[in-house]
Amino acid sequence: MKGACAAVGAAERRRSSVGTGVAARLGAFACCALLAAAAVAAPPLQLPPVADSGPGIEHHPGKIIWVDLATPDLASSERFYGSLFGWTFREIHAGGTDYALASVGNHGVAGMVRKAIPAGQHRQPAWLTFIAVDDLDQARREILAHGGKSLSPPRTYPGRGTQGVFADPQGAVFAALQSSSGDGADYLAAPGEWIWSSLLTNDPAAGAAFYKAVFGYEMFDLPSNDGAQHVVLAAGDYARAGIHTLPPGHRHPHWINFVRVADASRSAAQATALGGRVLVEPHPDRHGGQVAVVADPAGAPIGLMEWSDTYTRDQADLP
Repeated sequence: MKGACAAVGAAERRRSSVGTGVAARLGAFACCALLAAAAVAAPPLQLPPVADSGPGIEHHPGKIIWVDLATPDLASSERFYGSLFGWTFREIHAGGTDYALASVGNHGVAGMVRKAIPAGQHRQPAWLTFIAVDDLDQARREILAHGGKSLSPPRTYPGRGTQGVFADPQGAVFAALQSSSGDGADYLAAPGEWIWSSLLTNDPAAGAAFYKAVFGYEMFDLPSNDGAQHVVLAAGDYARAGIHTLPPGHRHPHWINFVRVADASRSAAQATALGGRVLVEPHPDRHGGQVAVVADPAGAPIGLMEWSDTYTRDQADLP
């Protein structure tokens, strides 16, 4: 797999502001404890590698390198995402765990794991964001030292690496992954691939300070007239993610990941026809393309983002 979850592509070099305008208009949805149990399945499950191994292995600490979905209905999720993004699936069954590898072309882009929601509980399926680290044990120490929590103990999977699930001090759930196959190259995401990730949180400045301390990001404030804070996290001369003010009335800080689509309005309409719903209507983002947020039939939110190949490096650079 080559760069299956690049946060932003090679055409958006050096601190791109792509995707940050969506934060102030995101709909309400919750990150929940379901992720902690479902994101890391019990051995002997053989998880796929993040990137193709070989002599040119690349490591990019701070890059978003994988995304997993915990869902109660794996077959329904495959139908929805396969139809919406053209993903194909290879199912892996081991140790009582059902896992599906989603691919675009011949490389993997995401994983889905079946996780039942206990009767009487109102937990919402969600996508889990994996951030690359060089040393998971060190990252875990830094996370705990700066007020984060460990939700799932680190586990090592042959071919994948070592990963753990955590919550930041404001409760947003994420995962850290020390990949044994490298982190994949930085390149412009094709339609159907992940192009951006954003954190919505109560205190963007505090959130940015936490992720900077743990992952070593550079931080860049973005000017805005919407009354919200917008921060870009950069590493290795690439923008990796955005942090934005959680809209009023939305109780749960959370990460959301965006898939590149050719037409956000058309994809949002297709998501509805497939049994999902629109959480944020398609609208122009600061980079000029349309963005939207939809939920799959089980309720897991996911972002849709257009990206024009004519959007140049100079336009992407911050002042």
